[in-house]
Amino acid sequence: MKIRRIGYYGGSFDPVHEGHLAIGEAVARQFALDEFVYIPAFHAPHKVRSQPTSPYDRYAMLCLATRSEGKQRVSRMEIEMPGRPYTIETLTALMAARPDDQAFFVMGADSWMDITSWREWQSVLSITNHIVMTRPGVEVRSNHVTSQVRDRIVDLRGRSDPPQIETGRVGIYITDAVSRGVSGTEIRRKIREGDERWRTDLTPEVANYIEKYQIYK
Repeated sequence: MKIRRIGYYGGSFDPVHEGHLAIGEAVARQFALDEFVYIPAFHAPHKVRSQPTSPYDRYAMLCLATRSEGKQRVSRMEIEMPGRPYTIETLTALMAARPDDQAFFVMGADSWMDITSWREWQSVLSITNHIVMTRPGVEVRSNHVTSQVRDRIVDLRGRSDPPQIETGRVGIYITDAVSRGVSGTEIRRKIREGDERWRTDLTPEVANYIEKYQIYK
């Protein structure tokens, strides 16, 4: 039986923008993924001071943004899980449900640099492969993690060829396949201030949804 490669991308997606979609496309291509799954968080546990938009609106916008992408789908698992699940709980549930898949969890450079503040972070990095996406203005280092974790890092920056994925080895892959500096915070600010340029970083379907339902007013 062929082992399926699945990419999982968790986040608030508030709102989903062209930067998120570019990551999905680039990662699926570079790592020859069979499927790419967006997992909107009900509420990110490490963002205790912020109040995100309704998870159901964020889920709907993701569905609209990816509806024409055959290999991309959106999961409701964190929205439907009780409480506010941590990444360790999400990844454990994913691997229990699909143990034969080769999973890749996507995170941004800022999340990577904060990884040691995550609950059971070393276990998080051991359950699945990880793909760290570089971001303009964020330096990606490895001196904050243990030597055992550093030994599993594969730096793909400056390369477009697909990496060699070793069966049975959990790797951490750093890639600069996408270098867009799009920010959900900036998009929300522009909407509140009436700056019409906010539409340029979103698909038309998502922009129309935001406007119709006055999501960020």
